[in-house]
Amino acid sequence: MKHSDQLADWLFELGYTQCFFVAGGNIMHLLESLSRRLDCRPVINEVAAGVAAEYFNQTSGGRRALALVTAGPGLTNIITAMAGAYLESRELLVIGGQVKTADLSHGKLRQRGIQEIDGVAIARPVSVRSVLIDQPLDFAAFRDLVEASRTGRPGPVFLEIPLDVQAVQVEPQTPSVFGSYDESLARASEEILKKIAGLARCAERPLLLIGGGVHRATALDLSDELVRAGVPVATTWNGADRIGADHPVYVGRPNTWGQRSANLILQQADLVIALGTRLGMQQTGFNWQQFVPRGAVVQVEIDPTELAKGHPRVEHPICVDANDFLRRLLRDDLGRHEEWVRYAREIRATLPLIESVNQTAEGYLSPHRFIERLSSLCTTDDIIVPCSSGGAFTVMMQAFEQKAGQHMVTNKGLASMGYGLSGAIGAAIAQPERRVVLVEGDGGFAQNLQEIGTAQMNRLNLKIFLFDDGGYASIRMTQRNYFQGRYVGCDRTTGLGLPDWPRLFSAWDVPVMVLQDAASLQQAFAAAFARPGLMAFIVKLDPEQTYFPKIASRIAASGAMESNPLHFMSPDLDEATLRRVGRFLPH
Repeated sequence: MKHSDQLADWLFELGYTQCFFVAGGNIMHLLESLSRRLDCRPVINEVAAGVAAEYFNQTSGGRRALALVTAGPGLTNIITAMAGAYLESRELLVIGGQVKTADLSHGKLRQRGIQEIDGVAIARPVSVRSVLIDQPLDFAAFRDLVEASRTGRPGPVFLEIPLDVQAVQVEPQTPSVFGSYDESLARASEEILKKIAGLARCAERPLLLIGGGVHRATALDLSDELVRAGVPVATTWNGADRIGADHPVYVGRPNTWGQRSANLILQQADLVIALGTRLGMQQTGFNWQQFVPRGAVVQVEIDPTELAKGHPRVEHPICVDANDFLRRLLRDDLGRHEEWVRYAREIRATLPLIESVNQTAEGYLSPHRFIERLSSLCTTDDIIVPCSSGGAFTVMMQAFEQKAGQHMVTNKGLASMGYGLSGAIGAAIAQPERRVVLVEGDGGFAQNLQEIGTAQMNRLNLKIFLFDDGGYASIRMTQRNYFQGRYVGCDRTTGLGLPDWPRLFSAWDVPVMVLQDAASLQQAFAAAFARPGLMAFIVKLDPEQTYFPKIASRIAASGAMESNPLHFMSPDLDEATLRRVGRFLPH
């Protein structure tokens, strides 16, 4: 049989059902073979193939997707998607074509074959494995490469397969003769679990911080146990859908651009047990030296390099599977913390998610109030896709109140514009019976607007909410705050070429509704939102809209940026309120 047919059979055996691709000559055998075994969906740009595959894997419930790209520009186009999945520790298999083995330059020339470029070298820094397959593999070797994408700390795997290797004739192999694959992760000893449980019992103000490394199924199964444990639970942005906003012990999403109340609760804890999170600078604040200033930090993380990086300060680094650790920890007695839970709830009640300091000019919608309305209309079955950067992203992560059962997927490590539509496409194909809700800014959406055609051709059940403020809101705000409003390349008035959005969607026959003011969010909007199918909503925002609260930074005399700690978001709270909600902060 042809090796590409064999690889297609093996991929199906390994659980792959979906392929996102852009066709090209150097993948012609692979594409023909995969199309016989998998559901192959074309996209316009390869970056969309990678992002769609990532979000498919995040929402499919176990079915797997890969991205198939041709040599040269096919590979260079998908690198952004690979980098995003690498930083977020997510499964992504990318198979790339390559010129015939006889035409490879092997680094001696810049290029020998047509479209030849060293894809393996380019992909290596953003992959857990990056391999040129220059001769047929047996099933065990191929399986080991593929499974590296989701075992240990997940990340992209890039397999580059020359055209002649795709087409070579090989002997059939039966996968079953190669045995099973070991996916087990390190587990904490009983001694370590008893020690951490003891720390929680002795603490006055413990907090569980659940990250994306804790699986949705794990968190759902442990919902009642979390109530019984009686310890406040916060989530990272990647763990946002692990617990509903109405859960009795939920206290929000702390982050550099997070919820003020959640930041204050986190910063007043005397013990933080962080599970399945690398505790990066977005999570701890750029001023990470003041992360949990009066408490100890337990970090349960599968990557030892994250535990040893030195920021933030971690008293108890534990290199094990966070899912197993949380399940077993909650079987123990973590102590009585009713007074601390009551105080955390008081902080949440005192500090609303939407702060009155934000100003919206007349004739525009408040993005915060809009998200509040959207959140109320969304159901437990919805898949929520915030974009990955800018004002729309910040508002979603601050104001959206997730419901148990919803999926909420974003990619904020790379913070690349243009992720939202491609990710929503992957999620909508993964779950065709569920509504996918995408919220993205106009500047970010413009980066991959060509995929409107992909959404339309696939007849997706997708609602697109486009924040139209005429440009890059976050860049405009930075230039206003730090450079006296000298705007450069951030909106239409400074040369940024954005389209007439209703006319653009109409070009693909996508229904459009413009949301201009509070009155437009009433009955007609709710009815349109409830109808199945693809639809775009243009949310008209004030170009000078403010986005508070935020962590303020200053440009020091040296030119370096200096940032406040997480508990001092701007604008400052009045002294009476700060005394009420900051009782245990350092003074």
